[in-house]
Amino acid sequence: MPELPEVESLTRFLAEHLVGREVDRVFPVSVAALKTYDPPLTALEGAEFDGARRHGKFLDLRAGDLHLVIHLARAGWVRWSESMAPEPPRPGKGPLALRVRLAPRTDPPAAGFDVTEAGTQKHLAIYLVRDPQEVPGIARLGPDPLSGEVTPESFAALLAGERRQIKGVLRDQSVLAGIGNAYSDEILHAARLSPFKLATKLSEEETAELYAAMHSTLAEAVERAHGLPLRDLKAEKKSGLRVHGRTGEPCPVCGDTIREVSFADSSLQYCPTCQTGGKPLADRRLSRLLK
Repeated sequence: MPELPEVESLTRFLAEHLVGREVDRVFPVSVAALKTYDPPLTALEGAEFDGARRHGKFLDLRAGDLHLVIHLARAGWVRWSESMAPEPPRPGKGPLALRVRLAPRTDPPAAGFDVTEAGTQKHLAIYLVRDPQEVPGIARLGPDPLSGEVTPESFAALLAGERRQIKGVLRDQSVLAGIGNAYSDEILHAARLSPFKLATKLSEEETAELYAAMHSTLAEAVERAHGLPLRDLKAEKKSGLRVHGRTGEPCPVCGDTIREVSFADSSLQYCPTCQTGGKPLADRRLSRLLK
């Protein structure tokens, strides 16, 4: 799933390539992905993009008083093309959900971008609104971890009274905007904390270390991705992860074997030596199978 660093890189790339460009045609290919109907997507045609920003894991492309907002969910992506065919895309069961073709600056061909979603589970969401706060997911977002809003003191206040496991708190978009499954694993590994530890049980020192790990992990990921072509961002994310998605590999810090805990539709990875005092966490899926 694209998280804060990848969506930040997408935002910067599209700001550079879209601002000042007029929309020629918009082709909604997946009706299921479109979550709004007023204004219609065709209202973008003839408008000029004048800004791009990120709200957590939401991408916001502004064209005048309209905002094309995209949540890429687990398997969505944006693909840029400098040469887009003039013919409308064929509807079908492929990954294409939305195509935006720009007016050519001089002679054809025209540039543009596709919004795609791989896999069979379709959760991509596309909105066209006049105010980003009309998107329910944006309206309930907490502060951005890399913004000036989140200081060590305000971070400690966010965690105060949280009786949930710290892994779940970090992933809660109403608490902190933009952190998902992968980077929560990375942050907890850097902070040397068990993902199952209750947030309310963190000491002042652990809270300070978690804040520092969160900021450095996300900032470094953003920096690594800066300037990369869109096609390389996913590979860069994977290569930069130290524990997430690396079950069975040696921990790059201590050499212990990275372990996994599986859930119904996701999993987490951690290092026992670095994070849990050498004790493996119970894998609930395996526990049910052994009963």
